[in-house]
Amino acid sequence: MRWQQLFADLQGQLEEHETAAERAEWASRVRVEVGAVPLSDRLRGSVDSAVSVRCRGAGQVTGRLVEVGPDWLLLEDDSARQCLVGAGAIRAVGGLGRRTAAAHEVGAVRGRLDLRWALRALARDRTAVQVVLDDGFVLNGTLDRVGADYIELAEHPIDEPRRAAAVQGVRAVVIAAVALVRSEPALD
Repeated sequence: MRWQQLFADLQGQLEEHETAAERAEWASRVRVEVGAVPLSDRLRGSVDSAVSVRCRGAGQVTGRLVEVGPDWLLLEDDSARQCLVGAGAIRAVGGLGRRTAAAHEVGAVRGRLDLRWALRALARDRTAVQVVLDDGFVLNGTLDRVGADYIELAEHPIDEPRRAAAVQGVRAVVIAAVALVRSEPALD
């Protein structure tokens, strides 16, 4: 009887040790998997949710997360203005739920839909915008063209259409310095 109790005790200790080892291995695997998730996948899990984005230069930007690109995200604020945020300016994101989007394989076309592509859409639409740089400097006007690494902004008051008489000058801005582009009025 004593031997049976000893073997049962040893069997219980072994099972407990194996269970603890399995839990540690599982936790380690989870950490490795989470460590491979890019911010874009984490953000895609919160599309259509209200988020708060802290940006270098632009401060706090809040709104409904509309879309996530390879190096940008699009928010719609309470005034129905759309805010294009350059990923390089993002410092923190609040309001994320527990969901993370499934790993997203970026195809050839989707991979080209970068910040320059989004800026070209604004230039094509001739939308008046407010451009906030990563140092906090704010420019108003219309995007005239988008180059490989810069934009040209015809500066004019945000509430006036781009007309020759309203344009105060044309400024080239390095795309890497763009923190936020806010539409005025909302984009379609």
